[in-house]
Amino acid sequence: MPHSRLKAQSRIQTDNDRVIVTEWRFAPFAETGWHTHTMAYIVVPQTSGRLLLETCRGEPGKEQEAEQFSELTAGESYYRPAGIRHNVVNANEHEFVFIEIELKS
Repeated sequence: MPHSRLKAQSRIQTDNDRVIVTEWRFAPFAETGWHTHTMAYIVVPQTSGRLLLETCRGEPGKEQEAEQFSELTAGESYYRPAGIRHNVVNANEHEFVFIEIELKS
């Protein structure tokens, strides 16, 4: 995958004292950019397809990067803990959409 990818578009739908709900829209091969969640979260795919998950773990200066493809199905959610530095890339030739629910409590 090239390093000059388009950026995915995000839109916050809800932000209250319990959750932040964000819609993410990815053009083909677009990415979120590297980030780390400070809260655990749930992802609810709105479309089916393949995402590339790039992760970076370890101590500063000793990080290890990994790539993993994940097949997601519309409506089948998954949970991720806080604290993992990662980048999400749409590995499809079609738009990919998911809802991300960050848990504040």
